[in-house]
Amino acid sequence: MNPDFVNLTTDNLADEHLCCIIRSKKPHPGVEAKRQWLSERLEEGHVFRKLNEKAVVFIEYAPLETAWVPVLGDNYYYLYCLWVTGEHKGKGYGKALMDYCLADAREKGKSGICMLGANKQKSWLSDQSFAKKYGFEVVDTTDYGYDLLALSLDGTKPQFAPNAKQGKIGPQELTIYYNLQCPYISQYLERIRRYCEMNAVPVSSHHVDSLQKAKELPCVFNNWAIFYKGNFQTVNLPDEATLKRILKK
Repeated sequence: MNPDFVNLTTDNLADEHLCCIIRSKKPHPGVEAKRQWLSERLEEGHVFRKLNEKAVVFIEYAPLETAWVPVLGDNYYYLYCLWVTGEHKGKGYGKALMDYCLADAREKGKSGICMLGANKQKSWLSDQSFAKKYGFEVVDTTDYGYDLLALSLDGTKPQFAPNAKQGKIGPQELTIYYNLQCPYISQYLERIRRYCEMNAVPVSSHHVDSLQKAKELPCVFNNWAIFYKGNFQTVNLPDEATLKRILKK
């Protein structure tokens, strides 16, 4: 197999689709928000590599030092997303993308690659079992069910920032932390706000719009996090049924 992949650059970003939401022909606010977010990240070494056709087949990673997550370490890559869906599964695309990331890390003399995991696979996190076949191991944990996985190339290990292990905040209302990296975030925010307004549920949202804010978050984070009654709940974007379950706690 010799698949045709393309890396997003500042030159082609405006013209290439972004994989996650590709069904609509009309401009999508979430896609355009991500496009703007990426335009600033690409200059920092952020990599978005995708199959060169309309498909959800892509990998997204960045130098850990500039990755918008509360994870610390020297000279690592942070793997945000690795997705292959639908009819494209089972064709070796995931392996090709992971091999590319690993080769890139070795070529640049990186210490390794790390990613967010969990005690139980979460629907909005990359496939942990696939990563572990490459040698990714749990190198740090939280008390609320999330892990940091790493593939070390030199024996060093990254770790969660101490603040990420708190999993607690003072406010008791439904509280959301988000950035605009995922194209789905804007529509999920609107759904949650509409549901809370219709059901008189207090809610607050906090736009994580800088690297510093991301590194200082009180919980694990890939681009989204929810708290309720002061306790961390999930990094998943919730449907209405999940939101109802959270609010019943």
